[in-house]
Amino acid sequence: MKRLSTFMLVVAIVALSACTPVWAAAAAPEDAKELVRNPTFAAEGQGGLPAEWAVWKPLWENAAVAFRRTDSGLCAGAQEPYAVGGVWQDLAGIKAGQAYAVKAECELTGVKRPAGAVLVRMMWMKGKQQAHPAGMLVRLKASDDAKLQRIVFEDCLIAPPEAGGARLSLEVKWPEGGTVLWKRVSVQPCDPPPPRKVKIGTVYLRPKNSTPEKNLDLWTAKIDEAGKLGLDIVCLGETIMAVGTQKNAADVAEAIPGPTTERLGAAARKNHLWVVAGLMERVGDRLYNTAVLLDRDGRLAGKYRKVHLPREEWQKGITPGDTYPVFKTDFGTIGIQICYDWFFPEAAEIFALHGAEILLAPTWGDTQPDAEGRAQGETVFRTRARDNGLYLVPCVYDGHSMVIDPMGRILASNAGLPAIAASSAGAASAAAAGLAAAGAEGVFWAEVDLSKRECLPWVGEWRQVGWRDRMPGTYAPLLSDPSRQGP
Repeated sequence: MKRLSTFMLVVAIVALSACTPVWAAAAAPEDAKELVRNPTFAAEGQGGLPAEWAVWKPLWENAAVAFRRTDSGLCAGAQEPYAVGGVWQDLAGIKAGQAYAVKAECELTGVKRPAGAVLVRMMWMKGKQQAHPAGMLVRLKASDDAKLQRIVFEDCLIAPPEAGGARLSLEVKWPEGGTVLWKRVSVQPCDPPPPRKVKIGTVYLRPKNSTPEKNLDLWTAKIDEAGKLGLDIVCLGETIMAVGTQKNAADVAEAIPGPTTERLGAAARKNHLWVVAGLMERVGDRLYNTAVLLDRDGRLAGKYRKVHLPREEWQKGITPGDTYPVFKTDFGTIGIQICYDWFFPEAAEIFALHGAEILLAPTWGDTQPDAEGRAQGETVFRTRARDNGLYLVPCVYDGHSMVIDPMGRILASNAGLPAIAASSAGAASAAAAGLAAAGAEGVFWAEVDLSKRECLPWVGEWRQVGWRDRMPGTYAPLLSDPSRQGP
């Protein structure tokens, strides 16, 4: 064991030698607001470490990252690919409820997965105990340069009511033989970020004995209801021109943009809101099941073509889409999926990885329990929201149209939760409107704050944790030809 430890030390020193200076990191000027002591690692402490910083090591020390101070910053490295470790500092002057700007910068050499290999964690302290075991991860702002990767963290974190202090941790996870050079870090009081409040709506409506023309009247009326409620965005159903009619997919297919998007766009413009609606799209000799996004001015802002097709669609000759686009709006980033897509967890995960904060889901399929009373769609939708840390908004024809938050909680639904229809357009909130009867027709909505950050028990804020802890190198079976494998 002694020989092994000596060998690991030598290897670590060799790895650390790869940390060549890129630019001189002078000590930061004195700043009365700066809470980090020795923020550029310029002052020398004991054992080759920067002053004011302490090292933490894993339980299994053979997997420890080695740290040393250099003229350019704090260098970390190890030959062991799955080495871990970090440095930490307790911060004085933390006030409960105060917002703090946290910034950090590091440079990486030879690290294969930069975003997952370095982390900045703030642990709010309640006495000598952490307020939450996982703390809060600081958001990654930027990374660039393939040869010498530069990582910038920047975030605004608000100390919880119970916080009496904080511990800042700079962490290295699995450098895979590469090196990390921490350049500087800062924590300063700041103004809290403004809330990003959005009124998100969905519709419960199933036309019967109708025609495409009547359907369009019904759906634009729902957009008018959403406008009276002051919503920012509303989700309509899948293939809205065919549901409840005697027409098939080919009968109602048209070009996009086309007559239907013009009519829906006029309603969006009249009510100054964003609209998502499912249509059938004709492109040359092909048919697609497509959902459109219309902006507040009624313009076509984007479209999504359904990727996963059930037998009812591929047997009709409908062509699948092949991309998962996200769209920037004036309130945040959204994605759109359609019905059968929700059976496949990869779709929602890709939207989240692309930055979607809200996923809207026009859905013909139902959310009702099956014949044995087991939950179906509702449970899956809530799981998809929870798995990916995003709001999920299905609009269905049978069961419950819902607004679901990133923790998997249903905020609005036609299943007896607070709801608003046209008759209550003047109500200040959904709660003020009373309860909707199960299966009630109408517009159902919730006002959410996209800046809100909640931690799951034990694991932390999943939107910041999940994508960092993914193991894509083990997912090859998902990408192989299905004909070569199978259960």
